[in-house]
Order: sequence, then C-alpha cells, then structure tokens
Amino acid sequence: MSRFEIKMPKLGESITEGTIISWSVQVGDIIKEDDVLFEVNTAKVSAEIPSPVEGKVVEILFKEGDTVAVGTVVAIVDIGGENSEDEDSVEALQSSATDESVTVVSKAASEETPQVKAVKSEEERWYSPVVLQLAREAGIQPKELDTIPGTGYQGRVSKKDIKSYIVRKQSGGIMIAKPAATPEVQRITPASGTFSAEGVEVKEMDRVRKVIADHMVMSKHTSPHVTNVVEVDVTKLVKWRDKNKDAFFRREGVKLTYMPAITEAVAKALAAYPQVNVSVEGYNILFKKHINVGIAVSLNDGNLIVPVVRDADRLNLNGLAVAIDSLALKARDNKLMPDDISGGTFTITNFGTFKSLFGTPIINQPQVAILGVGYIEKKPAVIETPEGDVIAIRHKMYLSLSYDHRVVDGSLGGNFLYFIKDYLENWKE
Repeated sequence: MSRFEIKMPKLGESITEGTIISWSVQVGDIIKEDDVLFEVNTAKVSAEIPSPVEGKVVEILFKEGDTVAVGTVVAIVDIGGENSEDEDSVEALQSSATDESVTVVSKAASEETPQVKAVKSEEERWYSPVVLQLAREAGIQPKELDTIPGTGYQGRVSKKDIKSYIVRKQSGGIMIAKPAATPEVQRITPASGTFSAEGVEVKEMDRVRKVIADHMVMSKHTSPHVTNVVEVDVTKLVKWRDKNKDAFFRREGVKLTYMPAITEAVAKALAAYPQVNVSVEGYNILFKKHINVGIAVSLNDGNLIVPVVRDADRLNLNGLAVAIDSLALKARDNKLMPDDISGGTFTITNFGTFKSLFGTPIINQPQVAILGVGYIEKKPAVIETPEGDVIAIRHKMYLSLSYDHRVVDGSLGGNFLYFIKDYLENWKE
C-alpha cells in the first residue's frame, strides 16, 4: 500500500495555520484527483482544498473545528502501487502539497473530460468533480448550476452548497421560507438558562468577522498604540481632481478618487522614513525592502478586507489608480487571491467614506503603523497673503496615524505624518 499524506497547505505569506471548517470526505471514500477534501479557514482567506491524488481515504487525523499548523498531515490516502517509481512520485507530490504556491484550482481540473469540464459564464467558473457529479445526478443543467450561490473559496459552489440546493429543490422549489430559527440564531428566553431577558437575539459571528475580531484583539495586546492627528488643507488636490477626473476616466477607464494621491504620498513617506516600513519579532526589527500598501475595503456583507498594492513606490499615479480600483472590485466580487491580501507593510483606512472626520485605527499586524483618512469638508481658514491675513473657504481633512510605540516614537510618527500632510498640501495642479 502506498500512502500519500495530505498536509495543511500554506495559503499566503505569513500564514502559519488554518482551521478545518468541514470535511467533504470520510474514511473509506474513494476519491479522484481534484475532488474537494476539506474546507479551511485562515486569517486571510477561506478555501476548498482539492486532492492532488486519487485513491482511498484511510485516515482523517483532525476533526472539524481543529486549528492545524501549516505542513501538518491532516489525512492519509492509499493511492495503491508498491514499486519505487510510485514511491518517488508520492514523495514529489507530498513535497509540492505544502508549497506556498499551492493553487486551490489545479490545472488538472481544467483539463478534465467534457463530462466534468467547468461551466463557462461571464468568467470561467470552476466546479469540482464532486459538485458536477451531484448536479448531473440531480438533473441540474449548466445554466442552472451557474445561478447557485457559493460559499466556498472565491464564491465557488462547494459540496455542501450543491447538496443544500438539491434538498431545497426536491422539497418543492428553491424559493422557500427560512425556518423561524437556525443554528446561528438563538432567541434567549428564561428557559435557555443563559439570560432572563426578553427581546434579545444572539447571532453568532460569521467566520470572517471572527477572524477580524481575533486579529484586532491580538493587535491591541501586541502593540502599544499611539495616535497622532493632523489637519490637512487639500484645496489644491481637490481642484486638481475636479479639473482632471473626466479626462482621466476616458483615458484609464477608472474613476479618479483621492486615494491614489494619498497612497502616493504614503509611499513617498515610507521611502523617506524606512523605520516605519518594518515589523517586529521579539526584540528584532525587520526592515522591509518592498513598500506594499494595504487599503482597507468595506465588503457588501459589512466585513472588511485589506488588499495590497505591491511596490506602490514604483507606480505612478495612473498605475496606483488602476491597481486600487482593480483590487477593490475583486474584493467586492469575492475574487481576491491569497497573494492579493498578503505581504502588506503599511495600511490605509478611509473613514471619510462614511463621513467621519477622523478615527484612531488599530494597527494591522505585523505592521507597525496605519493611516486613517477623514472626510473632506469646506471650512473657513486664515490664509496668509502679501497683503495680510484673510479668511477664505478651504477644503480640509484630518489624517490620523496610529503607530506601535515599541519601535515608532513620537518624533518619528509626527515627522512621518507631517511629510504626508506637506506632500498633499503642496499637490501640483
């Protein structure tokens, strides 16, 4: 018997562990290559993990809900064959299974026979062989399959999704009323033994919100946070945008917002103050050679994700605008890949989107600083002129910088923030 070890893959830089959400197989199941084995949730993404081999599942070493370190064996598959050539191929497959470049959708899946070929929609939508088999058995046509919402990686239809859809369809149609209570929602009554309060409803956080909650608590426990705030006169920037936004859209095909200019200012500041472009490990400071700026994006479900503009200091304003727009669209369409949200060295969060003047953001670990961008509003301000001081209407906004006081002191944080302020105030129209 040739045993192949299924290991917890590494789904992105800095990912050290993953939580097994659900198993799609059981001991004794016969599986094919690219059949989904389990769904895993990490601090970055959720993903369905396909099998790199075909064979029989002989052991499952962890249960649903277990958090497992990257590279740990989670299941064993008997792939048959005992000669040395088979053993060599098994060893090669095992070494590749934990490589950082493990792709959830393998090339083999796209080269299946027509019976299991992915259905094409606006973009090619990939289905695992298990999902396609269940769909065929239930008489679900490709067009109908394309309409099924998925909860898997990048919105893909999982085995659980297709089974749930089939059950609903067979019970009298897919447009059915939801039950009064679900496992996620519990009404608290005196009988529950939890509280003696009426009119209270408890709803469990979804997986993404749990990850965010844990990450924020960890950050506050890790870094002593300090926040500086400055007011910035962005009148020149506002006038420049108003003058160029229509031509920019015709030329680049994306809307010109203030975020590319702010990102450019941040990239310049990080180049000028490399002590902010670092992370901390114990008593060691790790200086990053690349300036990768993460920009927080609010998703349609109310959660938050931070895609990363890599080497932001090497992009001009047009390149930054296109990159930011592309990442935001991918985020809201649930199409981000692990590389899109890993490797950030600094983060920007835009409170102004919600008409907030400023905030005190929490550092996105393992980074050491985060910039909060406030709402731009018109204000009367005193302006110095050769003829004397005058009061004029100016466009003002607040910038807030939260930083890790272990490695960024007040002088560095203040100078870094003032650099950004000065860059934006002297924007060349």
